[in-house]
Amino acid sequence: MSERFSDLKKIPREPAARMLAMANAKLQTKLSLPASAPVQKVLETLEAEGATVDIIRLLSVALPARERVWWACLAARDYIGEAPENNTPSLAAAEAWVFKPTAENCERARATLDTAEVDDDTVYLANAVVFADGTLGPGELSHHQGPVGASEVSAFAMNIVAMGKHSDKFEQYTQMVIDRAVDIARGGNGRIEPGKQKAKEG
Repeated sequence: MSERFSDLKKIPREPAARMLAMANAKLQTKLSLPASAPVQKVLETLEAEGATVDIIRLLSVALPARERVWWACLAARDYIGEAPENNTPSLAAAEAWVFKPTAENCERARATLDTAEVDDDTVYLANAVVFADGTLGPGELSHHQGPVGASEVSAFAMNIVAMGKHSDKFEQYTQMVIDRAVDIARGGNGRIEPGKQKAKEG
C-alpha cells in the first residue's frame, strides 16, 4: 500500500465525511467507503480513482486553518513570485497572519479586500484568513457566523488558480500541490518544488 498519505499528524482524527459536511463540501467521486473512513483512507481511495481535484478538495477541508492558508499562499507564490518585490496586498497580509494569527493581522487581510484589483486572484487568500475561524472576521464581525466552509473553499480555489497557471506542466504541478499539502500535514513547511518530490512507494 502507498505511504503517500501516512502520518498526517496535523489533520484531526475524525471521519473525512464529517469534515466535508462541516465545511459544506462535497466530493465529485462516488466512493464505496463507510462514513467512518478516516482522511488517509479516503485520500488513498481517491488516488486509486485518479480523482486529483477531489484529493485537493479534501485536503483543503482537512488541513487546520493556519496550515490551510499557508498551503494556499505557497500556491500563489508559485506564479506571483518571491517577496517582497512581487507581493500583492492580500498575499502579504495572509502570510503575515500565518506567522502571527492575531486579530490585527486578520483585519489587515480583510482590509485588502476593499482595495484589491478586480483581476487579483490572491484575494482568495484574504478570504481564507478572514473566515478561518468560522466567523465573518475580526472585531465586531467575530460575533457573527461566516459562510460555512468559506475559508476552505478559498484555499481550494487559490490552488486551482495556480494549477491553471501551470498548464504547461499541469499533472506534475498538481501532484506537487498534493505532496505539498501532505508535507504540511506532517508538520513540514510545504516548500516542495515541482519535480523534486520524493518518489512514491507502490
